[in-house]
This record gives sequence, C-alpha cells and structure tokens, in this order.
Amino acid sequence: MLKKTLISAIALAGGTAAFTGQAQAADLTISCGAVGAELQLCQEGVAAWEAKTGHEVDIVSTPNSSTERLSLYQQILSAQSSDIDVMQIDVVWPGLLGNHLLDLNETLGEEAAAGHFDAIISNNTVDGRLVAMPWFTDAGVLYYRKDLLEKHGFAPPETWQEMTDIAAAIQAAEREAGDKMWGYVFQGRAYEGLTCNALEWVASHGGGTIVDAEGEITIDNERAAAALDLAATWIGDISPNGVLNYTEEEARGVFQTGNAVFMRNWPYAWSLAQSEESEVAGKVGVVKLPHGPDGESAATLGGWNLAVSKYSENPELAADLVAFLTGEAEQKRRAIEGAYNPTLAALYEDEEVLAAVPFFGTLYATFTNAVARPSAPTGDNYGRVSNGFFNAVHNVLSGNQSGAEAVSQLDSELSRIKRRRW
Repeated sequence: MLKKTLISAIALAGGTAAFTGQAQAADLTISCGAVGAELQLCQEGVAAWEAKTGHEVDIVSTPNSSTERLSLYQQILSAQSSDIDVMQIDVVWPGLLGNHLLDLNETLGEEAAAGHFDAIISNNTVDGRLVAMPWFTDAGVLYYRKDLLEKHGFAPPETWQEMTDIAAAIQAAEREAGDKMWGYVFQGRAYEGLTCNALEWVASHGGGTIVDAEGEITIDNERAAAALDLAATWIGDISPNGVLNYTEEEARGVFQTGNAVFMRNWPYAWSLAQSEESEVAGKVGVVKLPHGPDGESAATLGGWNLAVSKYSENPELAADLVAFLTGEAEQKRRAIEGAYNPTLAALYEDEEVLAAVPFFGTLYATFTNAVARPSAPTGDNYGRVSNGFFNAVHNVLSGNQSGAEAVSQLDSELSRIKRRRW
C-alpha cells in the first residue's frame, strides 16, 4: 500500500540523488501538497486507486511554499529524473514546465478533458498538448466572523476601506473586553501567495494585472499604488506585524482560534473552520472579496493540476492514476470533505456538494470569473515577474517604500526582463 516520502527543502540544494532508490519500491510516486487537509485527501484518493488496481504508490510531500515547490520540480525535471511520476502543479506552471510533461490527450484520449472548465483546460494546454489535468480550482474569498459583525452591528464589507474600518472598530471593542483580537489576516510573506493577495488589491482598485494580456507592463499607475498604500496601513494596526511572514496556514491558524475578524484565504479553509476542533465552528461566513473605491471585486485564479513527468518509467499507469484522481467521484469527495472547488461544472449543481459548501453556489461567478496571474503573456519569465511583484509589495507592507515608489521601480525591473523578450 501507499507510503509517504518527504522531499525537504534540503533537496533544493542537494539534488535528487538521495531520493533516488526510495521510490523504486513502489510502482509510482506522486507529489501532494500538505496545506490544510490536502495530504490526507490525497492519501485517501491514492489508497482507493491502489485498492482498485493493485499497484503501489509512494506519496511525496513537497514544500508547502509554491515558490520552493516550483524550484524543486524544475531541478528534478531538468535532470530528467524519474523520481516523481505524477506532480501536483500550480495553475501558473503549465507554460513553465510543459516541455517536461506528458501530453495527456495522447495517453488518456481526446475526451479526457470533457466536462472540465474550458478556461482551465485552455490554461493547461501548451502548444496543443494537454500537459495537466485539472484537480481543483481556487479563487480568493473573504472569511468573516458572523457573530462579531452581528454583535457590533455591521454587514459584510463591500470595499477595502469598509473592511479596514469595520476591522478596526471590532478589534478595538473586543480588546477592551480582554480578547487578543486582530482585524484582518492574510498571506503576507514574500512568496507566490502574496502575489495572489496583492493582485486582488490592485485589480479591484482598477489598477490592472501587472502585465496585460498583450504583454504590456501596466503596474506603474496611481490606482495600483493606492491599493498597496492602503494595504500597508493594515500592518501593526488591524493586522499583526507577523502577517509579513504568513502563508495560508498561519493566517488560518489565527482566524480559526478565534483571534481575527476577517481573513483572506482559499475555499479549503471552510471545512477546517467548521470542524469540531475549530474555535469558530458555526460562526463563519464567506463572501466575495472587497473592492476599491471605483473598482469591482477581484479574486485571483488559483488551483492545482496533476501532470505526468515525461521521464516517468510508467507513463500510462501514471496517467491512469491522474484520470482517477481528477474524475467526478474523487472531485465530489474532495469537495464535500475538504471544500476543494471542483473543476467539473456539473458538481456545482450537486445537492450534496452544495449542502456541504453552500458558498460554492452563491459565489459561483467568483470562481468562474477569477483574475488570472500574467503567466500566459510572460511565459518562461513569469517566475521572475511574480518574484519582482511580491518583493515590491512586501517592501511597501514593511514600510520601506511608498506604493508609488514600488510600482515605478517594479516597472523598470519588468522592462529590463521584457527587453530580453517574454
């Protein structure tokens, strides 16, 4: 049966040689994330496939930081290593990794993608090759304490300024009562998660998407600068200074222990916040993210896919595992048990799914109209673009630069990258 193997961040520097051999005892290896219930759900899905087929699979737990995970994948694939057969890849990676991945249309047939959201299939198709199957989709949402907003006479906020004001008011009132309350927690570490958060701030202020669909750099504008300046006012006021090192799980930890009014996170946090172990079970609401003064709510498109390495020694078997895990039964189970958004449109009308996660129905438009990061127009340079963006944003949040200074400097940095062509 399945085993679990850990590839630590040390492998980034030490190569994959130490891992080679460990995987050989099993027929396949698959990398799974470990944010929230990810790893457990992956283990259960893989165990079901093992029971069905009689094959054995090693579970490879990779770094939670998507930035570190990408570096690990790039090292393994560049070495043409067969250490990982099936890789869980971010929605912005198909263009970066596609040359190293199997065409699943050839292996699974032309109907492999039937029923999945067209936009994600298009995203996962590189030069006519389907290099990954959609596993779950994502978009940022705003979690809030229903009980606290009701207690203090507030409705869920529609703008970022309203969220700021409500968070400050409730935080102050609750602290007077002795609670260790914060107004707002989010993903503020300098990593891909901050790119997602900050893109939502900028886009919802009408400040564009860093680089537009035609590849033109758009970040240096007043609305983008204003969005970053507003976010900087949160640090040390309604958000703890520690948020500058928060990823998804740190933010969830503060919110789920009852110490935050609002939280930006992905849908996966819903089932955990409602669990028996949660301090806020039954007290949580979910709405679309706020927007700027003249903008509209913007949620960054997230989500993860399953891909098969071209260097797999069992490519057809690996593709069969991918087809099983991304199929309707598994996606329904993961939606109900872990609040992971299906990529199959039919499941958003499934009564059992909607009973488990009601906001899948009320926020359906948010998930289907999410804002994409500029990975398509920037191609292989997306990693550098995102790194430049989240570092610039982190500088503003840390008080080292104003929004205007940061977007101007970022424009110059991206222009240098673009001169060598996206």
